[in-house]
Order: sequence, then structure tokens, then C-alpha cells
Amino acid sequence: MDQASKIADLNDKLRRHHIGGRVMITQGIQTLDQDAIAEIVAAVAAFSDFTPDNDPYHEHDCAVMTVGEHRIIFKIDAYDREMTFASPDPADPTVTARVLLIMLAEEY
Repeated sequence: MDQASKIADLNDKLRRHHIGGRVMITQGIQTLDQDAIAEIVAAVAAFSDFTPDNDPYHEHDCAVMTVGEHRIIFKIDAYDREMTFASPDPADPTVTARVLLIMLAEEY
């Protein structure tokens, strides 16, 4: 498996199953009602429409989508284990701390 495929697999595990990292929502998402939050988190987990336009590096790390009446962006970043710098090897979970951030598009 090549580097991008390994990263995509790890990113998909975090996005779909919340395994292998932290899932964060922004203040804008937090202000929504619980049903909307649950719908957004579920839609991000179910997202599979990766294309060359939204996934040029084939790492499944970012997309923009509409959920109900909300325009959503999700982004996965790979940090070093201390969460100070970028990961030295995002394909290696032993040296990487992943963070999935879900936000309203207007917060970007």
C-alpha cells in the first residue's frame, strides 16, 4: 500500500468510526441543536464522495458538504504525538496524533 493509501485508510477510520484520533467540533457546530449536531457528525462519517477536486492527494483529509441547511467543512490534520508540529510520518500511527475538525463553512 502506498503512502497516500495508508493515510487515507487511517483518516477514514477516524472519520467513520472515531478511531485513531480526536474528533472536534467548533463553537458554531456546538451552538446547533443536538439533532443537527448528530446529523452532521453522521454525514461526515458517511461521506465517500472524494474526487480529484476535493481530494487531490488521495488522503481523504478534507471536504465541503451540505447537511440540512448547513454548509460544513471537515478537515483531518496529522500532528506529532505532542501535537506541537506536523507529523513526521502521517502514515505511521505510532508517531501521529490525528485530529478531525468539523466546522460550519462560515467559520473557516
